[in-house]
Amino acid sequence: MAVIALRDQDRTTGARLIGVGSYRPTAAVPSDAIAARFGRTGEWIRERTGIMSRRFAGDEETVESMAVEAGREALTASGLTAADIDLVIVATCSHPAPIPSIASGVAVRLGALTAAAFDLNAACSGFCYSLAVAADAVRSGSARHVLVIGTEKMTSLVDQTDLGTSIIFGDGAGAVVVGASVDPGIGPIVWGSDGSAADLIHIPAGGLMHMEGQAVFRWATTEIHPIAVQACDRAGVRPEDLAAIVPHQANLRIVEALARKIGAPNAVVARDVVDHGNTSAASIPMAMERLLREGQVDPEGLALLVGFGAGLTYAAQVVRFPKVLENVPVNA
Repeated sequence: MAVIALRDQDRTTGARLIGVGSYRPTAAVPSDAIAARFGRTGEWIRERTGIMSRRFAGDEETVESMAVEAGREALTASGLTAADIDLVIVATCSHPAPIPSIASGVAVRLGALTAAAFDLNAACSGFCYSLAVAADAVRSGSARHVLVIGTEKMTSLVDQTDLGTSIIFGDGAGAVVVGASVDPGIGPIVWGSDGSAADLIHIPAGGLMHMEGQAVFRWATTEIHPIAVQACDRAGVRPEDLAAIVPHQANLRIVEALARKIGAPNAVVARDVVDHGNTSAASIPMAMERLLREGQVDPEGLALLVGFGAGLTYAAQVVRFPKVLENVPVNA
């Protein structure tokens, strides 16, 4: 079994995932329905994005309420209660109000009444960024257990008359619980940003999303692969050791291009984007939960997580899946 390397060899405490959960809105919107607005076909969308359907959150399914449900499921899977959580981190770019943080509301609604709580916005890289912060908090002793949630209502940020963005994005939430472990299960993160290209994906104050799709596609398919390989190297893992590759679910063409370049012959590639669209910071934990729930990967297998998105931000790390995924109700 491959062992993930610690960042600092003098550290005796590692961190690992001990539970995973998700929430998927009830309304499934097929590509045919969206294509009809523009005089196109569902096949036209599928050829360009790989997306067959996506979930749209209703009025009662808020960024916070979806985070609560995903967090609750991750807690159940971990065997912990909310009282065991010392820190709640919510990764999101679609929170409609600057303050208070979604994390503080999630903490109290779950029952983590004294947990530290904050939001983190790194767009589609937000989950990977948040997971790195959580792992460092556990390794340093600042927290025993951390709940990390990616949650997005991207449909509230997208102009539904814009062909370039309305065909891609969906809503949902995914969560993990991070705890201490003698054997480290979250590898060193490789992360960064290129603010010089931040205008490629942006939302003006009070406005809706603008994205230069072709430029973003070229960036993701040429610049992100070396980051993923570096994350494997820093974790002391070879591509052939990987059980799964879980890229941000931007679109299927990007996901498959990254997987080909990484060249992990034994790895299952997460393709949650086909059924749920691009859910920004929620996409990686949602995809991980699905791989485990459907038995596509074994518990304790190694997964390479790769986030990239607005900012332009990027991040990658190797993690070990939880030992056990409990049989909990799933909103699928």
